[in-house]
Amino acid sequence: MKTFILKNKLIERKWHLVDAKDDFLGRVATKIALLLSGKGKPQFSPHQDLGDFVVVINAGKIKVTGKKFKNKMYYHYSGYPGGIKKASLEEKIKKDPKWVIWHAVRNMLPPNRLRAKRLQRLKIYLNEKHPHQAQLKKSK
Repeated sequence: MKTFILKNKLIERKWHLVDAKDDFLGRVATKIALLLSGKGKPQFSPHQDLGDFVVVINAGKIKVTGKKFKNKMYYHYSGYPGGIKKASLEEKIKKDPKWVIWHAVRNMLPPNRLRAKRLQRLKIYLNEKHPHQAQLKKSK
């Protein structure tokens, strides 16, 4: 029995619309990561990029459970002494809510060479307006 490998020209990428309004951050990020990686497709292979495009709307209206809004911290270390910076989820959402969703999805994708290409197919918008209406209608 031979191993089936899908040729690049036969890969079909669909467009999916995900509404993040009043939905939880982790649940939305999990759904997006599965669509970007293509794990729901029958031809899935971990070494091939078979994922779809994902358009996320209403990114500014995302919810979290418990006390994460104030207690969850994001750290960034520059590598220099005293160069650690931290910010709470509340501060990050006020500054850039798109980054919070992007960061959650990024950490749910496997850390390999395909992650950057998969993240390029993720389009995040703060409200319901987006320029991908034609692609969404064509893919259904």
